[in-house]
Amino acid sequence: MVTGAVRVLRAAVLPLALIGLTALAGVVLGRVYAGGLLTWLVVGAAAGSVLVSVAARRLPSWLVAPVSVAAMAGWTLWSLRLAATRAELPGGLLEVTADAARNGIPRLLTAMIPVEPTPDTVLVPVVAAWLAGLTGAEVALRTGRVLLGYLPAAGLYAAALYVVGPNAEPALGSTVAFVAVAALGLATPTRTTPGGGDPTAELTPRVRAAVRLRLATSAALGVAVVVGLVALLGPVVAEQVDGRPVDPRRYVEPPQVQTLDENPLIRISGWALHPEQKLLDVSTQRPDAPPADAPPEADPAADTARSVRIRLAVLSDYDGVTWRVGATYRNAGRILPAATAARDSTVQTVRQQISVAELSGRLLPAVATPREVSGARVAYDPASGTLIRPEGLTPGLRYTVTSAEERPDSNLLASANVPAGDEVARVLRVADGVPDPMRRLATQLAEENGAPFARALAIEQFLAEHYRVVADAPSGHAYPNLGFFLFGPRNGGGQEGTSEQFAAAFAVLGRLSGLPTRVVVGFRTSGQGPVLAGDAYAWPEVLFDGLGWVPFDPLPRPNDEPRPVEEDFRPTPEDPPPSEAPAPTVEPSASPEPADAADAPPGPDGVSTPVLVASGSGGLLLVVGALLLTLLAMRRSLTRSRLVRGDPGQRIAGAWREVTDALRLAGRPVGDDLAATEIAGHARQTLADARAGTTGHDTTVDASIGGTAAVGACNLAVDELAALLNQVGFAPGAATPDQAARAAEVATAYVTTLRSARPWWRRLLWSVHPTPLRRARRSPR
Repeated sequence: MVTGAVRVLRAAVLPLALIGLTALAGVVLGRVYAGGLLTWLVVGAAAGSVLVSVAARRLPSWLVAPVSVAAMAGWTLWSLRLAATRAELPGGLLEVTADAARNGIPRLLTAMIPVEPTPDTVLVPVVAAWLAGLTGAEVALRTGRVLLGYLPAAGLYAAALYVVGPNAEPALGSTVAFVAVAALGLATPTRTTPGGGDPTAELTPRVRAAVRLRLATSAALGVAVVVGLVALLGPVVAEQVDGRPVDPRRYVEPPQVQTLDENPLIRISGWALHPEQKLLDVSTQRPDAPPADAPPEADPAADTARSVRIRLAVLSDYDGVTWRVGATYRNAGRILPAATAARDSTVQTVRQQISVAELSGRLLPAVATPREVSGARVAYDPASGTLIRPEGLTPGLRYTVTSAEERPDSNLLASANVPAGDEVARVLRVADGVPDPMRRLATQLAEENGAPFARALAIEQFLAEHYRVVADAPSGHAYPNLGFFLFGPRNGGGQEGTSEQFAAAFAVLGRLSGLPTRVVVGFRTSGQGPVLAGDAYAWPEVLFDGLGWVPFDPLPRPNDEPRPVEEDFRPTPEDPPPSEAPAPTVEPSASPEPADAADAPPGPDGVSTPVLVASGSGGLLLVVGALLLTLLAMRRSLTRSRLVRGDPGQRIAGAWREVTDALRLAGRPVGDDLAATEIAGHARQTLADARAGTTGHDTTVDASIGGTAAVGACNLAVDELAALLNQVGFAPGAATPDQAARAAEVATAYVTTLRSARPWWRRLLWSVHPTPLRRARRSPR
């Protein structure tokens, strides 16, 4: 009886090894799936395929494959139904199976990590595992070629590693288990004599010796081949251990959208002309909101909660002509990847039940930021939080979205900074071709508002106070369209538009002021009932450190009459032509004529020509001299006003304007969208270039600017002034009189040093140049 049990155990080792090897592929692939459903379905397919082969071992070999395929069909259909039920996907089994068969491979390779086990993402692994188990069992059990029977399972395991790619940790444990199971199957003999002894015992000694020699030779040859392959391929494989695996998803094109969905901003004007068109039905719930009978102070965001922003798309890319989403969509299941919330914001759960009416396209509306979607198959772009339905929207489509709505701490906005660098370069980029009036308007709005939030608020208020919303405004947000919206004649269609122009203008002006901005298209509703075309609008958002994306509303308030733009801004040329000097008045001379002028030809009034020329030249020189003295006095008065008058914050800002004016006079102006630290670096480079241009050519000038030590002191002082300016911007009222005095000292030293490095004739014009006066006049007070 013991011998029989041993024989049964030995016979079961190889099938169990085949099941284990095939199931390990499911374990590896399941690391990129949500939950453990995929792993268990693959384990079931591995066990079912091998057990069917074991049970049908006495049947003819040609009959085993049809029986196993029939069993595979049953297991696969049950797996698809289970996956569809778990994912809450609508449709019958036939519809679900047909869709999974058509789209299984591309959806598996374009699905977002973690992949939800839906019919289209489990079909291929389940079928592949069954076929690998069937092939391996038939080769290993029927022919006795165990090593050859391992190949299908090994190939499936390698394919699972390739599909996972760099999206999971290295599969060290499962790989060691794979090798151990394979070795166990090879080490256990599967063929024995009825007595359980040596299978060659019944052979004659001569035949037995020949068989043993052949087995020993084959084993030695196999060992030599394995050792050779290890020696040859070992270094190559070892070099790839620390390498990043290839992600096969880069070879598969993700779901695409049409132009209408890539730039939904152009749909605003069309919706505005048909405001009664029903687009959606929405029911919104806030599970973690205070109860309805709670006192008002229990929910500080109660007023905001009554107005729900349903987001359709986020547009981050602007090329001067069109705003675009620029998203890379990945097929996703119900559970979407969780993004890290901003540090200083609160998160509130919002659940929406949405029914599509007449909204077309592929973009799927949802409150930001979606975390779970049921009732519709979706693709998702984590960077923008935009959802699409690859099959397109259809009337009657119903789905449920659970979102994590972030609410920034409004108390921190005034002192919040904005991020910079490559990570936000996309939302800071300003395309070439910005009209000069638009750039100067951004400069004017930002010049007296150092803090980022103050700049954003200034742009919002300027647009809300000076422009009108009209439903029949033409669509368009290219630079020429925005220029006409901002500066066009009020009686000719300018200075009015839809929310498209308001949001686009805010975003462009914000980027020109150094703010990372984007445009969002969506709907503003009460959160309950129908959503009409008239509820569609666009709004801008600004990214703040620690607070995330903060929305702004530049639309004018109802019943507010906009002021003409010319009251606060007039787009004058950067360098206007000089005004015409008045003609000098020639006074009749009362002095006697000189004797040498007696022969000179008389002038028109009897006065000789030399006298007229001398009188006219003298008058012109007097006028020019008076003009230069006036400019000199005005320049000195401006400098004194900036450095001496006002509170410490105003004096520090005035000292900074003295430095920027000096850079402009030196022919090295700075962009108004640069940060203070960037301008300080520009100022240091300008001074270094100026000194390099004078060293070795004009020793007097070089000596006058104080040499290397003095220049280095100026550079450090400019950095100190930039720090003081940032302090004024981010902490108004915190500057002290000593700091203001230090700022005036730094600005004076830098301007003097930079002026000394200019040629002598430019130094003469420096103090009377009118540019600082024009810029001071255009600065808002």
